[in-house]
Amino acid sequence: MANDPFGRAIRDYYLDKQEEPLIERNGDERREHPIRRFYFDKPSMDGWKKSWLNGPLLDMGAGVGSHALYFQEQFETVAIEISEHLVETMRERGVQDPRHVDMFSLRDAFERDRFQSALAFGTQVGLVGSIQGLRKFLGDLTYVTAPDATAILHCYDPDLEGTRTLLGFRDDPTPGLAYRVLHFEYEEKVGETLLFRLFSPDRLREATTGTGWEVSETKYCPPENPGDQYEAVLTKL
Repeated sequence: MANDPFGRAIRDYYLDKQEEPLIERNGDERREHPIRRFYFDKPSMDGWKKSWLNGPLLDMGAGVGSHALYFQEQFETVAIEISEHLVETMRERGVQDPRHVDMFSLRDAFERDRFQSALAFGTQVGLVGSIQGLRKFLGDLTYVTAPDATAILHCYDPDLEGTRTLLGFRDDPTPGLAYRVLHFEYEEKVGETLLFRLFSPDRLREATTGTGWEVSETKYCPPENPGDQYEAVLTKL
C-alpha cells in the first residue's frame, strides 16, 4: 500500500493499535482528526435519507462502511474506497461488497446504468478540486446510474460562518465558492496535499446544468457537525 497515513490510522484504530493521533495539518496549524466520531459512531439514518435511496446502491468514499452495513440489509450495496486500508477494514466489519475504486474514475470501474442510487457522505465530493471537476464527476455518475436514479451528496456551504472555521479554509471572491487545503499526518508519515472545492447549494445547482442531473432538494445537517454542511438530493432529468 502506498503512503496512506489517513487510512492506516483509521485501520489502526479499528484494530486497537493506534498509539498516536491522526493529525490534520495546514502549514503550522494542527488539529486532531476525530476518528471515532467521524467513522465508528453509528450514523444517523433519518427517514429523509432512506426515502431517496434504493438498490443497487453505490456508496462512494465509504470509509469504514458504516452506511453500507445499514443499506446492504435493505438492498444490494457496493462500497468503494481509494484507501486499501479502509477496504480491508470494511471487509472485516462485514461489508459484503467493498471495492478498491476511485470515486472519480467511475466509468473505468462500472458499466452503464449499473446503480439505482448513489451516496457520497463525508464531504469527499469536494476533492473534485474545481467546478469543472465537479461537472465531470456528475457526468461520470450519470453514466453508471439508471435513467431514473437518485444521488445524495454531502457538502460544505462556504457562505456560512461555521465553514470558515475549518482548518485549511481558503476564501474565494466568488459568492458560494471557497477552497480547503490540508494534509494528514500519522506517526511522522505525511500524506499528499488535499485540495477541496467547496460550493453552496446554488453553485451546485449551476454545476449540474448539462450533466443529466438536477438538484431536487437540500437539507442542512444538524448543528453539532463541524462547519455548516448540507446534503443535496440529485435526480435524473
